[in-house]
Amino acid sequence: MPYVNIKITREGVTADQKARLIQGATQLLVDVLGKNPQTTVVVIDEVDTDNWGIGGESVTLRRARGS
Repeated sequence: MPYVNIKITREGVTADQKARLIQGATQLLVDVLGKNPQTTVVVIDEVDTDNWGIGGESVTLRRARGS
């Protein structure tokens, strides 16, 4: 049973976009590894930009600076 965990920043991703991510990740495992889509689990975690760091600072700060 494959388990895929997608982590994205919480920034207005729509339900349709999430559904497409789930469908696409599932299909990728079917196409590449021959996995059963009925037993493939996909979880999407949305993380606040204050809780996502790159290069020693939060994404919130980086985006405020225009980086």
